[in-house]
Formats: sequence, structure tokens, C-alpha cells
Amino acid sequence: MYKTIVVHIDGGARQESRLRAAALLAVKHGAHLVGSGATGISWMDYSLLTGSMAAPVIGDEFQGMRDAAAGHLEAFRQAAEHLGVNAPESRLIEDDPRYALLLQSRYADLIVLSQDSDADPGQSLRTRGLPEHVALRGARPVLVVPAGYQGEPIPGTAVAAWDGGNQALRAITAALPLLRLAASVKLAVVNPDALSEMHGEQPGADMALWLARHGVKVEVVVEQTRATVGDALCGLARGCGAGLMVSGAFGHSRYREWMLGGTTRELLERARVPLLIAH
Repeated sequence: MYKTIVVHIDGGARQESRLRAAALLAVKHGAHLVGSGATGISWMDYSLLTGSMAAPVIGDEFQGMRDAAAGHLEAFRQAAEHLGVNAPESRLIEDDPRYALLLQSRYADLIVLSQDSDADPGQSLRTRGLPEHVALRGARPVLVVPAGYQGEPIPGTAVAAWDGGNQALRAITAALPLLRLAASVKLAVVNPDALSEMHGEQPGADMALWLARHGVKVEVVVEQTRATVGDALCGLARGCGAGLMVSGAFGHSRYREWMLGGTTRELLERARVPLLIAH
């Protein structure tokens, strides 16, 4: 069971959908829900950037940032209570939201963020790419919620991607509290011949047995396709009416920057249901 869930709060256009998902899970799992708000910059950094300004002006402008973030958190508290959450907690951190979420993710079971959206004019550079940033650098799984989410059951039916790798294993393990509650889980193995050394004679069989021993109603689905892995997984999710997708988050270091693998990027851009990722 998830006992502490952190949801990003910024007052943006996509906040409502991710809050619905976070509140639904908090109520279902009896979890403590934390709204994480950030000013966007620390007081020290702000004062350095505006060092030529008078101290009172610096203080006033920074206080305005704090007041705005605090207002978003108060609106979060009221909305979460309306959605049935008992005693939601608000946390305000004077820093970049990326740092704030990484810090708080250490002490949570699940982080709930929004899918990036080019259609959201309010999305800042500080919040673009949050899901992959937190998943690749943090120690906890991230639930990525699409803007169109309206409160449908999570997971309902779930599609879990399995390629025999450590990232997929971590994601499936992190998703166990959800997978145990699923009406059914499609364990998707795409083009297993390409990774035959990872699968054995019956691709997915050992992982399916492990899941079944944890009380998961699981079915192995082997997909042979010329499409991309992401396209195959999204198609399977559409076909079975899935309410959740689960996938490992792949990245590698290049010039000290995290770069996403192609499948992870495709799922983050195209998933139309909540997507749980873990690295």
C-alpha cells in the first residue's frame, strides 16, 4: 500500500487532473496526501540575481512569490478535502520545483506529476520535463497523469511493460500496490526475440508467476510488431481499455545531462492514461 503520496502544486491548468488522480489513490490506499509547492527560486538565489536592487524591494518581490505559492497550496487543501482526502498536508519550499520534488520524494511512496503539454501556455521551463527529471534522479516511482484524466479508476485494467531489465523490474515492483487491485494485468512483452537472453524459453512466464504469487491477476501478452515499442504498448492499452500503464524509465548520461530512451520518451508523450514510471 502507498502510505505517503506527494503531488506537485503550482496552480497550473493541468493541476486539477493530477490532483484528482492523487486524491483517488490517497483515499483508496488510506494514504497521507502532501501538496508540494515551490516559490521557484530560493531567497538567496533571488537576492543574488537582483543584487543591484534595494533590499526592501527584493524582500517584497520574493514575498509575492511566497504568497502566490501559499495561495496555490491553500486552494489544493480545499480541493483535496472536497475530493474526500482526510487532512491533506501542504509544504512550501523556497526553491526550484525540481529540487523540491526530489527532496520530498525521498520520504514518499509515490510522486504524482502531469504529462508535459505543448498546449499549456502556463507551463514554465522549470516544470517542463518534471516527470523524467524526478524519475531518473529520484528514488521513488512517478505517476504521470495526462491532462484529460477525469477521475477514471486506477488501475482498472493495467498494461505493464516487461523486457527482462532492471528498470522494468523496479517499475513493476513499485506498481505492486496498484497491480494487486487491478481487474487484470496485461504483462506486455514486445518483440522478445530481440532480447532472447533476457526472457528464457517462455517470455514473461517467470515474471507472470512472480506477480501471481503476489496476488496479481496477470496474463502474458506477447506482441510481435514492426512498430515501435511505445506504439505497441499504447495500442495494447487502448485495445483493452487500460486505466494504467507501467514502464521502466530508461536514461543514460551524456555530457552530464540525462537523456531519455526512445520508448520512455514516446510513452511520456503519448500515454492517454496514467503512466507509472521508475528508474
